[in-house]
Amino acid sequence: MEATPPRALWAGRTLALVGIVLVAFNLRTAVASLSPILGQVEAEIPLNPAIVGFLGMLPPICYAVFGILTPMVAKRFGLEVTLVWSLLALSAGLLGRGFSGSALTLVATSTLTFAAMGVANVLLPPLVKRYFPDRIGLLTTVYVTAMSVSAFIPPLIAVPIAEAAGWRVSLGEWGLIAAISLVPWIALLVHPRRQAPAALLEEADRGMLRHAVRSPLAWSLALVFAAAGFNAYAAFAWLPSMLHDIAGVAPAEAGALLSLYAAMGLPAGLIVPVLAARYGKVQLLIVIAIVAFVAGYLGLLLVPGWATWLWVALIGAGPLLFPLALVLINLRTRTHSGSVALSGFVQSVGYLIVAAGPLVVGLLHDATGGWFWPLVLLLGSALPAAIAGAVVVRPRFFEDERAR
Repeated sequence: MEATPPRALWAGRTLALVGIVLVAFNLRTAVASLSPILGQVEAEIPLNPAIVGFLGMLPPICYAVFGILTPMVAKRFGLEVTLVWSLLALSAGLLGRGFSGSALTLVATSTLTFAAMGVANVLLPPLVKRYFPDRIGLLTTVYVTAMSVSAFIPPLIAVPIAEAAGWRVSLGEWGLIAAISLVPWIALLVHPRRQAPAALLEEADRGMLRHAVRSPLAWSLALVFAAAGFNAYAAFAWLPSMLHDIAGVAPAEAGALLSLYAAMGLPAGLIVPVLAARYGKVQLLIVIAIVAFVAGYLGLLLVPGWATWLWVALIGAGPLLFPLALVLINLRTRTHSGSVALSGFVQSVGYLIVAAGPLVVGLLHDATGGWFWPLVLLLGSALPAAIAGAVVVRPRFFEDERAR
Protein backbone atom coordinates (compact mmCIF):
# COMPACT_ATOMS: atom_id res chain seq x y z
CA MET A 1 0.00 0.00 0.00
CA GLU A 2 3.09 2.26 0.04
CA ALA A 3 3.30 3.58 -3.50
CA THR A 4 6.39 5.77 -3.01
CA PRO A 5 9.60 3.94 -4.01
CA PRO A 6 11.82 3.45 -0.94
CA ARG A 7 15.10 5.30 -0.65
CA ALA A 8 17.90 5.28 1.90
CA LEU A 9 16.54 5.99 5.36
CA TRP A 10 19.15 8.67 6.09
CA ALA A 11 19.14 10.26 2.64
CA GLY A 12 18.56 13.97 3.18
CA ARG A 13 16.32 13.42 6.20
CA THR A 14 18.59 12.59 9.12
CA LEU A 15 17.34 15.56 11.14
CA ALA A 16 13.73 14.48 10.67
CA LEU A 17 14.54 10.89 11.70
CA VAL A 18 16.36 11.98 14.86
CA GLY A 19 13.66 14.53 15.60
CA ILE A 20 10.80 12.03 15.30
CA VAL A 21 12.55 9.54 17.60
CA LEU A 22 13.30 12.22 20.22
CA VAL A 23 9.74 13.56 20.17
CA ALA A 24 8.30 10.05 20.53
CA PHE A 25 10.60 9.36 23.49
CA ASN A 26 9.10 12.36 25.32
CA LEU A 27 5.45 11.40 24.89
CA ARG A 28 5.08 9.13 27.94
CA THR A 29 7.74 10.26 30.41
CA ALA A 30 5.40 12.59 32.32
CA VAL A 31 2.75 9.87 32.63
CA ALA A 32 5.17 7.30 34.06
CA SER A 33 7.48 9.43 36.22
CA LEU A 34 5.12 10.74 38.94
CA SER A 35 3.35 7.70 40.41
CA PRO A 36 6.50 5.87 41.66
CA ILE A 37 7.52 8.89 43.79
CA LEU A 38 4.04 10.14 44.69
CA GLY A 39 4.67 9.43 48.38
CA GLN A 40 7.74 11.68 48.43
CA VAL A 41 5.82 14.43 46.64
CA GLU A 42 2.92 14.18 49.09
CA ALA A 43 5.33 14.48 52.02
CA GLU A 44 6.10 18.03 50.85
CA ILE A 45 2.96 18.98 48.91
CA PRO A 46 -0.35 17.78 50.39
CA LEU A 47 -2.41 16.06 47.68
CA ASN A 48 -5.90 14.87 48.52
CA PRO A 49 -7.29 11.77 46.75
CA ALA A 50 -9.41 13.91 44.40
CA ILE A 51 -6.31 15.69 43.09
CA VAL A 52 -4.42 12.41 42.68
CA GLY A 53 -7.37 10.97 40.77
CA PHE A 54 -7.61 14.09 38.61
CA LEU A 55 -3.89 13.85 37.77
CA GLY A 56 -4.51 10.25 36.67
CA MET A 57 -7.31 11.29 34.31
CA LEU A 58 -5.52 14.40 33.02
CA PRO A 59 -3.40 12.78 30.25
CA PRO A 60 -6.20 11.30 28.11
CA ILE A 61 -8.40 14.37 28.68
CA CYS A 62 -5.65 16.71 27.48
CA TYR A 63 -4.82 14.40 24.58
CA ALA A 64 -8.45 14.54 23.48
CA VAL A 65 -9.02 18.30 23.86
CA PHE A 66 -5.76 19.49 22.37
CA GLY A 67 -5.75 16.76 19.76
CA ILE A 68 -8.88 18.19 18.16
CA LEU A 69 -7.37 21.70 18.14
CA THR A 70 -4.06 20.67 16.61
CA PRO A 71 -5.19 20.31 12.94
CA MET A 72 -6.42 23.91 12.92
CA VAL A 73 -3.19 25.22 14.42
CA ALA A 74 -1.04 23.08 12.10
CA LYS A 75 -2.98 24.35 9.10
CA ARG A 76 -2.22 27.94 10.10
CA PHE A 77 1.46 27.61 11.07
CA GLY A 78 2.68 24.34 9.54
CA LEU A 79 3.64 21.02 11.10
CA GLU A 80 7.19 21.88 12.17
CA VAL A 81 6.42 25.28 13.71
CA THR A 82 3.48 23.81 15.65
CA LEU A 83 5.69 20.98 16.88
CA VAL A 84 8.43 23.37 18.02
CA TRP A 85 5.96 25.37 20.08
CA SER A 86 4.56 22.18 21.61
CA LEU A 87 8.09 21.05 22.55
CA LEU A 88 8.77 24.43 24.17
CA ALA A 89 5.57 24.05 26.19
CA LEU A 90 6.48 20.46 27.04
CA SER A 91 9.94 21.50 28.29
CA ALA A 92 8.43 24.28 30.40
CA GLY A 93 5.74 22.00 31.82
CA LEU A 94 8.13 19.18 32.73
CA LEU A 95 10.64 21.54 34.34
CA GLY A 96 7.80 23.36 36.09
CA ARG A 97 6.58 20.15 37.71
CA GLY A 98 9.94 19.87 39.42
CA PHE A 99 9.62 23.42 40.81
CA SER A 100 6.02 23.00 41.99
CA GLY A 101 5.37 24.37 45.45
CA SER A 102 1.66 23.62 45.74
CA ALA A 103 -0.97 21.24 44.47
CA LEU A 104 -2.34 23.98 42.19
CA THR A 105 1.06 24.53 40.59
CA LEU A 106 1.55 20.80 40.09
CA VAL A 107 -1.84 20.51 38.39
CA ALA A 108 -1.19 23.59 36.22
CA THR A 109 2.25 22.43 35.05
CA SER A 110 0.95 18.91 34.47
CA THR A 111 -1.88 20.34 32.35
CA LEU A 112 0.63 22.29 30.26
CA THR A 113 2.75 19.13 29.90
CA PHE A 114 -0.07 16.87 28.78
CA ALA A 115 -1.54 19.53 26.48
CA ALA A 116 1.82 19.73 24.69
CA MET A 117 1.93 15.94 24.48
CA GLY A 118 -1.57 15.94 23.00
CA VAL A 119 -0.39 18.23 20.20
CA ALA A 120 2.72 16.13 19.50
CA ASN A 121 0.66 12.92 19.52
CA VAL A 122 -1.37 14.21 16.59
CA LEU A 123 1.58 15.63 14.65
CA LEU A 124 3.76 12.52 14.59
CA PRO A 125 1.77 10.48 12.01
CA PRO A 126 1.62 13.32 9.42
CA LEU A 127 5.30 14.12 10.01
CA VAL A 128 6.13 10.49 9.24
CA LYS A 129 3.99 10.74 6.11
CA ARG A 130 5.75 13.93 5.02
CA TYR A 131 9.38 12.90 5.51
CA PHE A 132 9.12 9.11 5.13
CA PRO A 133 6.25 8.30 2.72
CA ASP A 134 8.32 5.35 1.50
CA ARG A 135 8.92 3.99 5.02
CA ILE A 136 5.64 4.53 6.85
CA GLY A 137 5.58 1.09 8.46
CA LEU A 138 9.21 1.21 9.59
CA LEU A 139 9.03 4.74 10.99
CA THR A 140 5.76 4.01 12.80
CA THR A 141 7.50 1.00 14.36
CA VAL A 142 10.43 3.20 15.37
CA TYR A 143 8.39 5.89 17.05
CA VAL A 144 5.90 3.54 18.74
CA THR A 145 8.88 1.62 20.16
CA ALA A 146 10.39 4.89 21.39
CA MET A 147 7.08 5.70 23.09
CA SER A 148 7.09 2.27 24.77
CA VAL A 149 10.62 2.82 26.02
CA SER A 150 9.65 6.26 27.35
CA ALA A 151 6.93 4.59 29.44
CA PHE A 152 9.29 1.85 30.66
CA ILE A 153 12.37 3.81 31.78
CA PRO A 154 10.94 6.51 34.13
CA PRO A 155 9.48 4.08 36.71
CA LEU A 156 12.83 2.26 36.86
CA ILE A 157 14.90 5.35 37.65
CA ALA A 158 12.39 7.65 39.36
CA VAL A 159 12.89 6.33 42.89
CA PRO A 160 16.72 6.01 42.82
CA ILE A 161 17.07 9.56 41.48
CA ALA A 162 14.53 10.90 43.98
CA GLU A 163 16.42 9.23 46.84
CA ALA A 164 19.76 10.56 45.60
CA ALA A 165 18.80 14.08 44.50
CA GLY A 166 15.20 14.67 45.56
CA TRP A 167 11.83 14.27 43.89
CA ARG A 168 12.10 17.66 42.17
CA VAL A 169 15.11 16.51 40.17
CA SER A 170 13.41 13.18 39.44
CA LEU A 171 10.42 15.01 37.93
CA GLY A 172 12.12 18.01 36.35
CA GLU A 173 14.98 16.20 34.59
CA TRP A 174 12.65 15.13 31.78
CA GLY A 175 12.26 18.77 30.79
CA LEU A 176 15.91 18.81 29.76
CA ILE A 177 15.34 15.78 27.51
CA ALA A 178 12.38 17.55 25.92
CA ALA A 179 14.52 20.65 25.34
CA ILE A 180 17.10 18.53 23.50
CA SER A 181 14.30 17.36 21.18
CA LEU A 182 13.97 20.94 19.93
CA VAL A 183 17.40 20.92 18.28
CA PRO A 184 16.70 18.90 15.09
CA TRP A 185 13.37 20.65 14.45
CA ILE A 186 14.80 24.13 14.85
CA ALA A 187 17.66 23.07 12.57
CA LEU A 188 15.09 21.93 9.99
CA LEU A 189 13.25 25.24 10.19
CA VAL A 190 16.38 27.32 9.61
CA HIS A 191 17.95 24.97 7.07
CA PRO A 192 18.79 27.03 3.96
CA ARG A 193 17.49 24.37 1.56
CA ARG A 194 14.21 23.89 3.38
CA GLN A 195 11.03 25.12 1.69
CA ALA A 196 8.63 27.38 3.52
CA PRO A 197 6.13 25.50 5.69
CA ALA A 198 3.21 26.63 3.54
CA ALA A 199 4.82 25.12 0.45
CA LEU A 200 5.55 21.83 2.12
CA LEU A 201 2.14 21.43 3.68
CA GLU A 202 -0.44 20.54 1.10
CA GLU A 203 -3.38 22.87 0.92
CA ALA A 204 -5.60 22.03 3.86
CA ASP A 205 -9.26 21.73 2.97
CA ARG A 206 -11.43 23.76 5.30
CA GLY A 207 -13.96 20.98 5.52
CA MET A 208 -11.47 18.16 6.18
CA LEU A 209 -12.00 18.03 9.94
CA ARG A 210 -15.76 18.54 9.54
CA HIS A 211 -15.74 15.64 7.11
CA ALA A 212 -14.13 13.43 9.77
CA VAL A 213 -17.25 13.82 11.93
CA ARG A 214 -19.31 12.22 9.13
CA SER A 215 -16.68 9.72 8.00
CA PRO A 216 -17.32 6.00 8.71
CA LEU A 217 -13.59 5.40 8.34
CA ALA A 218 -12.69 8.11 10.88
CA TRP A 219 -15.20 6.85 13.45
CA SER A 220 -14.12 3.25 12.91
CA LEU A 221 -10.45 4.11 13.38
CA ALA A 222 -11.36 6.10 16.50
CA LEU A 223 -13.18 3.06 17.95
CA VAL A 224 -10.25 0.76 17.18
CA PHE A 225 -7.89 3.25 18.84
CA ALA A 226 -10.25 3.66 21.83
CA ALA A 227 -10.66 -0.09 22.36
CA ALA A 228 -6.90 -0.43 22.85
CA GLY A 229 -6.61 2.54 25.20
CA PHE A 230 -9.79 1.78 27.18
CA ASN A 231 -8.49 -1.67 28.06
CA ALA A 232 -4.92 -0.52 28.68
CA TYR A 233 -5.79 2.34 31.05
CA ALA A 234 -8.28 0.14 32.91
CA ALA A 235 -5.65 -2.59 33.27
CA PHE A 236 -2.98 -0.23 34.60
CA ALA A 237 -5.45 1.09 37.14
CA TRP A 238 -7.14 -2.12 38.29
CA LEU A 239 -5.39 -5.28 37.08
CA PRO A 240 -3.29 -5.89 40.25
CA SER A 241 -6.34 -5.52 42.52
CA MET A 242 -8.40 -7.64 40.16
CA LEU A 243 -5.87 -10.47 40.12
CA HIS A 244 -5.49 -10.37 43.90
CA ASP A 245 -9.24 -10.65 44.44
CA ILE A 246 -10.21 -13.23 41.79
CA ALA A 247 -7.06 -15.35 41.54
CA GLY A 248 -5.53 -14.98 45.01
CA VAL A 249 -2.35 -13.52 43.54
CA ALA A 250 0.08 -11.95 46.02
CA PRO A 251 0.81 -8.23 45.60
CA ALA A 252 4.37 -8.78 44.37
CA GLU A 253 3.20 -11.35 41.81
CA ALA A 254 0.38 -9.05 40.72
CA GLY A 255 2.95 -6.32 40.05
CA ALA A 256 5.01 -8.75 37.98
CA LEU A 257 1.94 -9.74 35.98
CA LEU A 258 1.19 -6.07 35.31
CA SER A 259 4.75 -5.77 33.97
CA LEU A 260 4.03 -8.77 31.74
CA TYR A 261 0.91 -7.00 30.49
CA ALA A 262 2.92 -3.87 29.70
CA ALA A 263 5.74 -5.85 28.07
CA MET A 264 3.32 -7.29 25.50
CA GLY A 265 3.14 -3.84 23.92
CA LEU A 266 6.80 -3.85 22.89
CA PRO A 267 6.70 -6.70 20.34
CA ALA A 268 3.37 -5.34 19.09
CA GLY A 269 4.96 -1.96 18.45
CA LEU A 270 7.84 -3.60 16.59
CA ILE A 271 5.84 -5.97 14.40
CA VAL A 272 2.36 -4.54 13.81
CA PRO A 273 3.18 -1.41 11.73
CA VAL A 274 5.45 -3.39 9.38
CA LEU A 275 2.89 -6.19 8.93
CA ALA A 276 0.19 -3.62 8.18
CA ALA A 277 2.16 -1.28 5.93
CA ARG A 278 4.43 -3.66 4.04
CA TYR A 279 2.34 -6.82 3.89
CA GLY A 280 -1.19 -5.45 4.24
CA LYS A 281 -2.13 -7.89 7.04
CA VAL A 282 -4.66 -5.53 8.63
CA GLN A 283 -7.48 -8.08 8.81
CA LEU A 284 -5.22 -10.70 10.38
CA LEU A 285 -4.06 -8.25 13.03
CA ILE A 286 -7.64 -7.23 13.87
CA VAL A 287 -8.61 -10.89 14.27
CA ILE A 288 -5.60 -11.63 16.48
CA ALA A 289 -6.40 -8.66 18.74
CA ILE A 290 -10.09 -9.57 19.12
CA VAL A 291 -9.35 -13.25 19.77
CA ALA A 292 -6.70 -12.29 22.33
CA PHE A 293 -9.11 -9.99 24.18
CA VAL A 294 -11.91 -12.58 24.21
CA ALA A 295 -9.70 -15.51 25.25
CA GLY A 296 -7.90 -13.51 27.95
CA TYR A 297 -11.02 -12.10 29.59
CA LEU A 298 -12.89 -15.41 29.37
CA GLY A 299 -9.92 -17.06 31.08
CA LEU A 300 -10.06 -14.56 33.94
CA LEU A 301 -13.83 -14.99 34.21
CA LEU A 302 -13.93 -18.79 34.11
CA VAL A 303 -10.59 -20.11 35.44
CA PRO A 304 -8.70 -17.15 36.92
CA GLY A 305 -6.46 -19.25 39.14
CA TRP A 306 -5.22 -21.48 36.30
CA ALA A 307 -2.52 -20.15 33.94
CA THR A 308 -3.16 -16.60 35.13
CA TRP A 309 -0.04 -15.43 33.32
CA LEU A 310 -1.50 -16.68 30.03
CA TRP A 311 -4.74 -14.72 30.43
CA VAL A 312 -2.77 -11.59 31.33
CA ALA A 313 -0.47 -12.03 28.32
CA LEU A 314 -3.48 -12.44 26.02
CA ILE A 315 -5.26 -9.30 27.19
CA GLY A 316 -1.90 -7.53 26.93
CA ALA A 317 -1.71 -8.58 23.28
CA GLY A 318 -5.12 -7.09 22.50
CA PRO A 319 -3.90 -3.46 22.54
CA LEU A 320 -1.85 -4.18 19.41
CA LEU A 321 -4.79 -2.19 18.01
CA PHE A 322 -2.99 0.97 19.22
CA PRO A 323 0.03 0.84 16.85
CA LEU A 324 -2.27 -0.53 14.16
CA ALA A 325 -4.55 2.52 14.40
CA LEU A 326 -1.55 4.86 14.25
CA VAL A 327 -0.14 3.33 11.08
CA LEU A 328 -3.60 3.18 9.48
CA ILE A 329 -3.93 6.96 9.89
CA ASN A 330 -1.25 7.23 7.21
CA LEU A 331 -2.23 4.19 5.17
CA ARG A 332 -5.82 5.40 4.84
CA THR A 333 -5.01 8.99 3.77
CA ARG A 334 -3.62 10.40 0.54
CA THR A 335 -2.43 13.83 1.71
CA HIS A 336 -0.62 15.46 4.62
CA SER A 337 -3.65 17.59 5.45
CA GLY A 338 -5.84 14.48 5.44
CA SER A 339 -3.40 12.75 7.77
CA VAL A 340 -3.42 15.72 10.17
CA ALA A 341 -7.24 15.88 10.22
CA LEU A 342 -7.69 12.13 10.63
CA SER A 343 -5.00 11.92 13.31
CA GLY A 344 -6.58 14.76 15.28
CA PHE A 345 -10.08 13.29 15.08
CA VAL A 346 -9.09 9.69 15.85
CA GLN A 347 -6.93 10.58 18.84
CA SER A 348 -9.36 13.16 20.25
CA VAL A 349 -12.41 10.90 20.11
CA GLY A 350 -10.34 7.91 21.13
CA TYR A 351 -8.83 9.53 24.20
CA LEU A 352 -12.22 10.86 25.35
CA ILE A 353 -13.42 7.25 25.50
CA VAL A 354 -10.13 6.07 27.00
CA ALA A 355 -10.38 8.58 29.86
CA ALA A 356 -13.59 6.88 31.03
CA GLY A 357 -11.99 3.42 31.26
CA PRO A 358 -10.52 3.41 34.79
CA LEU A 359 -13.46 5.42 36.16
CA VAL A 360 -16.20 3.22 34.69
CA VAL A 361 -14.48 -0.01 35.72
CA GLY A 362 -13.95 1.31 39.25
CA LEU A 363 -17.55 2.50 39.61
CA LEU A 364 -18.89 -0.80 38.32
CA HIS A 365 -16.70 -2.68 40.80
CA ASP A 366 -17.96 -0.54 43.68
CA ALA A 367 -21.59 -0.92 42.58
CA THR A 368 -21.46 -4.71 42.23
CA GLY A 369 -18.90 -5.55 44.91
CA GLY A 370 -16.89 -7.78 42.61
CA TRP A 371 -15.01 -8.06 39.33
CA PHE A 372 -17.45 -10.18 37.30
CA TRP A 373 -19.32 -7.30 35.66
CA PRO A 374 -16.21 -5.14 35.11
CA LEU A 375 -14.66 -8.12 33.31
CA VAL A 376 -17.84 -8.58 31.27
CA LEU A 377 -17.65 -4.89 30.30
CA LEU A 378 -14.02 -5.27 29.19
CA LEU A 379 -14.89 -8.44 27.30
CA GLY A 380 -17.76 -6.60 25.63
CA SER A 381 -15.39 -3.86 24.43
CA ALA A 382 -14.11 -6.36 21.86
CA LEU A 383 -17.47 -6.20 20.02
CA PRO A 384 -17.34 -2.54 18.86
CA ALA A 385 -13.65 -3.06 18.06
CA ALA A 386 -14.55 -6.01 15.82
CA ILE A 387 -17.32 -4.07 14.06
CA ALA A 388 -15.06 -1.05 13.52
CA GLY A 389 -12.25 -3.35 12.44
CA ALA A 390 -14.43 -4.69 9.63
CA VAL A 391 -14.54 -1.13 8.24
CA VAL A 392 -10.86 -0.22 8.55
CA VAL A 393 -9.62 -3.44 6.91
CA ARG A 394 -11.06 -2.33 3.57
CA PRO A 395 -8.49 -0.47 1.43
CA ARG A 396 -10.19 2.91 1.27
CA PHE A 397 -9.02 6.50 1.68
CA PHE A 398 -10.29 9.25 3.93
CA GLU A 399 -10.20 11.89 1.18
CA ASP A 400 -12.07 9.65 -1.28
CA GLU A 401 -15.01 9.33 1.13
CA ARG A 402 -15.42 13.10 1.07
CA ALA A 403 -15.18 13.22 -2.73
CA ARG A 404 -18.01 10.72 -3.01
